[in-house]
Amino acid sequence: MSPAGRRAATPARAKARAGRETRARPRAARESAEARRARAGELLGRLEREYPEAKCALEHADPLELVVATILSAQCTDARVNQVTPALFRRCPTAADYAAIPTPELEALIQSTGFFRNKARSLQGLGQALVERHGGRVPATMDELTALPGVGRKTANVVLGNAFGINEGVVVDTHVGRLAKRLGLTREDDPVKVERDLMPLFPREKWALLAHLLIFHGRAICKAPRPRCADCALADLCPSAEP
Repeated sequence: MSPAGRRAATPARAKARAGRETRARPRAARESAEARRARAGELLGRLEREYPEAKCALEHADPLELVVATILSAQCTDARVNQVTPALFRRCPTAADYAAIPTPELEALIQSTGFFRNKARSLQGLGQALVERHGGRVPATMDELTALPGVGRKTANVVLGNAFGINEGVVVDTHVGRLAKRLGLTREDDPVKVERDLMPLFPREKWALLAHLLIFHGRAICKAPRPRCADCALADLCPSAEP
């Protein structure tokens, strides 16, 4: 079943519901740094047990495909991107292909992802920059990635963590930002500041996985308009959970 579907009860979730009846939820505002790190560790462990299948939802075979898919995912669902990219990847298997493809043809291939004109410019600029600066290969450092057209820190974190296995930071998308705040791990709204608050709370080797776990949980349980607190395995650790 998709993580967005209704999940069956698990021992962890049952324990969480029981815990809410006997333990007061932590208040992040009064929490020491040490206590917050300990709670973050417990949150991570429960999420790993709840979502052992958590991984990057964007389908890709190499770093170029991932950076392209991530650029297309802006203001678009991963599912839609995955519908679009097979034809795009067949047409543009190399960076040079993105640099050379005619704009109307590229726009037609990616139109359904939204903001397709801006995205087409980014992809063409990306292809040109990769050819001119990196021999057509996607670089594996934050500074080099963020210097590429269409690539910000979030996209760079996605590529580094999932294509190269490099945990440079934590990907903060709308799900991660929402859950981090609800769980009392940050008070910030700016993604860079949220990332800065999350990084010291979790082991570096778990940073890429952490984002996937929070995204899966955000889609399945901790939804934007109406979180399903009664079904949440984290509820007794969450200062925002409804009683």
